[in-house]
Amino acid sequence: MKKRGPKHKSAVPDPAIVQLGKRIRGLRKAAGYSSHETFAYEHNIARAQYLAYEHGRDLQFSNLLRIVRAHQMTLAEFFAEGFEEE
Repeated sequence: MKKRGPKHKSAVPDPAIVQLGKRIRGLRKAAGYSSHETFAYEHNIARAQYLAYEHGRDLQFSNLLRIVRAHQMTLAEFFAEGFEEE
C-alpha cells in the first residue's frame, strides 16, 4: 500500500502569495465590493476559488490575469502597490 503525504507541500504559506491575496482583496474592496461572492460572480470567477486566492492560496497566472483585467488594470499597475520588499 502506498503512503500518502499531506495534500499541501508546505503548511507555511509563501509570504509573496499572502501579499498577492491581500492586494486582490484590497482592490475588490476599493472597487466597492463588500462581498467576494458578488465580485467573483460578476466577473465569471469561481467564488470559492476567488476566496481562496484572497486568503493566500496559490493561483495560476491565467486566473491572476482574469482578476487584473476585471479591475481594468495592467500587470504593472497591479504590482505597483502592496509588494514592497521588507
